[in-house]
Amino acid sequence: MPDIALLYSSLRRGRALAFAAALVALIAALDWVTQPNFSLNFLYLFPIMLAGGYLARWQIVVMAAGCAILGELFSPFPKADAVTRMAMMTIAFSGTGLFISELVRKRQLAVEHLQELTAQVRQREDAEQQIQILIESSPAAIVTVDGSGSIVLANQAAQQLLAAGEPLAGEPIRNYLPALASVAQNRRSQAFRTTMQCKGQRRDGEVFLAAIWFSTYQTLSGSKLAAIIVDLSEDLRDREDLSLNHLLKNTRILMGAMSHEIRNLCGAVSAVGRNLARVESLTGNQDFEALQTLIQGLERIASLELQATPEDRAIAVDVDELLDELRVLIEPSFREAEIAVTWRIADGLPLVWADSYGLLQVFLNLARNSQRAMQSSLRKELTVTAGAEESVVVIRFEDTGGGVRSPQQLFRPFQNGADGAGLGLYVSRAIVRSFRGELRYEPRPAGCCFAVALTPLAEN
Repeated sequence: MPDIALLYSSLRRGRALAFAAALVALIAALDWVTQPNFSLNFLYLFPIMLAGGYLARWQIVVMAAGCAILGELFSPFPKADAVTRMAMMTIAFSGTGLFISELVRKRQLAVEHLQELTAQVRQREDAEQQIQILIESSPAAIVTVDGSGSIVLANQAAQQLLAAGEPLAGEPIRNYLPALASVAQNRRSQAFRTTMQCKGQRRDGEVFLAAIWFSTYQTLSGSKLAAIIVDLSEDLRDREDLSLNHLLKNTRILMGAMSHEIRNLCGAVSAVGRNLARVESLTGNQDFEALQTLIQGLERIASLELQATPEDRAIAVDVDELLDELRVLIEPSFREAEIAVTWRIADGLPLVWADSYGLLQVFLNLARNSQRAMQSSLRKELTVTAGAEESVVVIRFEDTGGGVRSPQQLFRPFQNGADGAGLGLYVSRAIVRSFRGELRYEPRPAGCCFAVALTPLAEN
């Protein structure tokens, strides 16, 4: 029967039905010719079987009844049982046609389902091929690990990172990333996605800092873990070198500012010492002479100048880009503190003469000061504006906090009651002044406002 169903799928409906009608006519004619001797009613099964694959169910029943009537019309059997015979033949012919119809329908459904499966398999193979190409061509190391902690697959980048290009399949991941092995073996029933940084070790024993993005998933063969691994060792070294350089530079700026304050005090003490030297009663006094020696020593210390290194030189800085970085850094913490941040940045701001890292630290310090000042405020909003004013570019940080009680004390070091050492604003102003800018406090009826004035590049 499957071969007959396949035959139906290859025949055309019009031709098949025409052939079935012709076959019915031929059988009726033969039945009329052989009427006195025997009946050919059983031959009507063949046109019904042929047409059953193309007709609706009610059409099959109508055709079966017509064939039964034709068969009885030329039947040599007694007419007394004609109705019974026609009913039996109608049932037999209908059953045969309906059986063929159902067989063909199921065959068509099976073929359609097979075509869908074939298309899905082809799409899956294409997707797997694309994923395989993506994984193999990825510059990041990618590995999959089974529940026992063994490496199942590793791309070329992973082999290069961990084993100098040698195969990794089948080796325990603990030999290279012990922290990842503990995750793969201890979390078999829990699916999760996360990231971590940990110590990694190459096959030759070299240690490196690894950043890992990984997730677990379930398969028929058990739980598995997929991980993307990046070597952060060089980035760590660069970041530490950069931090050290900026620490030294900021220390130099701070010491220069402190030296300026000391120089002013020493100048005042020196003036007092010269006035006291005119007092005759102090002439030859050993304590006074010792005090004069100390004053001279302080003057020499205060006269020392810290020379700037080439790395300390300011460069052209795009204020828009720097404020975008600031936005990324502060908005999450401000959102958690339920503080609204409004950004009003003018278009077409010129480049300014500054140090991008130092200026960003100043902006961060001002933003965090505003955040602390608004902790107990009912209305919490920080407004950051930037625009060109006369011959400078001004960036303002205005908050709705409690304001400043003693503005004249703001930029003095070691403020009483200040957070930490009380050097934030003092150092921030020293940093801004190091590239010929200015940090100032602008009074407001409510809240607090600090303005950073920077020199445009065209002015230098």
